[in-house]
Amino acid sequence: MMPLNARKAVPVALAAMLAIATTALPARADGVFPTSLTTLDQQRLEAFDTARAEAVAEARAGGSPEDVSVLDEVLSGRPTTMEPAEMVGIWRCRTIKLGGLLPLTVYRDFKCRITDDGAGLRLEKLTGSQRTGGTFYDLADKTRLGYAGAGWVAGEAPARYDTETERNQVGYLVVLGPERMRLELPLPQFESKFDILELRR
Repeated sequence: MMPLNARKAVPVALAAMLAIATTALPARADGVFPTSLTTLDQQRLEAFDTARAEAVAEARAGGSPEDVSVLDEVLSGRPTTMEPAEMVGIWRCRTIKLGGLLPLTVYRDFKCRITDDGAGLRLEKLTGSQRTGGTFYDLADKTRLGYAGAGWVAGEAPARYDTETERNQVGYLVVLGPERMRLELPLPQFESKFDILELRR
């Protein structure tokens, strides 16, 4: 299993060289997903379903009616598939924080960009005070993609996965159609129990 756009056959020798190289360098989310992740991040993914259910319940129980309506809209839709080339480009994106310090917080739209950097499809949140960037990965479950990235604050240099453990973000991208996707991030390091980054054309 390789980063999303690496769908061409790779010679075994080259794959072995890449494996050696990634073990010799700091993890940058370009190894096998999820086994190249830190133990803590693998545990976060293992707790994904439980954290999601608990956070959604907290949000619906304590959020304002207006925000709960937004959440229900964001959570709606059936997973589908999309070709990697179709994902590339600019997206509107908004963060929804569930559970934790507050039951439900819905932020306004900002700008995100998905690019093909030659090693896989990468996401970067371009505007707003809280930024994120990371790489998407193919999974056996074709209804979603793996994500490993890092968060940083506007004005800082963009962070990479596992350069600083407390900045790590892991989760799954669910494609809901050509105009809409949902990146779900369990057990963030700060503030909330579960984050969703909704992306819309």
